[in-house]
Amino acid sequence: MFKKEERIPEAEEILAQEPLPADLKKVKAERDRLAAEVIRGKTDKMLLIVGPCSAHESKPVLDYVERLGKLNERVKDKLVIVPRIYTNKPRTKGVGYKGMFTQPDPKSKEDILKGILTIRRLHIDAIGASGLSAADEMLYPENYAYVEDLLTYIAIGARSSENQMHRLVSSGIELPVGIKNPMSGSVPVLLNSIYAAQSGGQVFKYQNYQVRTSGNELAHAVLRGAVDGYGNDIPNFHYETVMSVIEGYAKTGLKNPAIIIDANHSNSGKQYRQQIRIVEEVMNNRLYDKDFKKYVKGFMIESFIEEGCQKEDIVYGKSITDPCLGWTDTERLILDIADKV
Repeated sequence: MFKKEERIPEAEEILAQEPLPADLKKVKAERDRLAAEVIRGKTDKMLLIVGPCSAHESKPVLDYVERLGKLNERVKDKLVIVPRIYTNKPRTKGVGYKGMFTQPDPKSKEDILKGILTIRRLHIDAIGASGLSAADEMLYPENYAYVEDLLTYIAIGARSSENQMHRLVSSGIELPVGIKNPMSGSVPVLLNSIYAAQSGGQVFKYQNYQVRTSGNELAHAVLRGAVDGYGNDIPNFHYETVMSVIEGYAKTGLKNPAIIIDANHSNSGKQYRQQIRIVEEVMNNRLYDKDFKKYVKGFMIESFIEEGCQKEDIVYGKSITDPCLGWTDTERLILDIADKV
């Protein structure tokens, strides 16, 4: 049984109530162009999606993004930095804190309408403060319309990559959409998901309309590691594994073949400091093999102000979900990546 608690306005109403200012639209359009150029192979720059596991509170997220904006000025000739502002949190067992969208205050009850407005304000303030537009995970495709004018990069999680609605909505988005390998690690399933997202002419119901999509040539692969039948993590960032994905890409004829390496999750076993070692190995492999370098175009890195994680929101700028690198290590890592591009 569903108990109706509160009517949520249509996306058009919310966008009109909390619009992105005209000057920031220009900033976002330029950031969109830069990110798309990386995926299209029009530049040698690398794409870096970096930020906290989940954005649970606006103030530390804005603090963090401002730091990224300043750091971006030092590396913008080598990197396209996209802050990770993830406002929906998937839960392995389906329960627990589900992100700012549903619960804008982790210590209070669910309030989706307040969550939507809080998220829009956060993104707008973040663009204004840093000059960078962000990435978010499209956990619930129906919710994408509430933030579609704010994002530069969209991630499809491992639990969602086989879902038909995620594939369909991705095919109507005109931004880079990173599709993670499924939890099983299946490369054919991953490539099928990308194929579906790149395919136009998809007709379905979305936001109370029958829509037809144009296809998204910027949909691409994200390797986040796999989990076997016993719950063991299986990394897939190593040279041989990545080259097998590249071989699969070559057989499919997909447009703009690109791979982003997720340095955390099952690649690191959620041992957050391992992200540094993983990035270093991948960067060395880019130097070793020109095909590896051609296809591997960036990283996802989980990072916040303070390293690690906490169960409750006590320490400012520290994750309340998965553990993250702290700012000092993050800054050093980003500068190191830029030096090796």
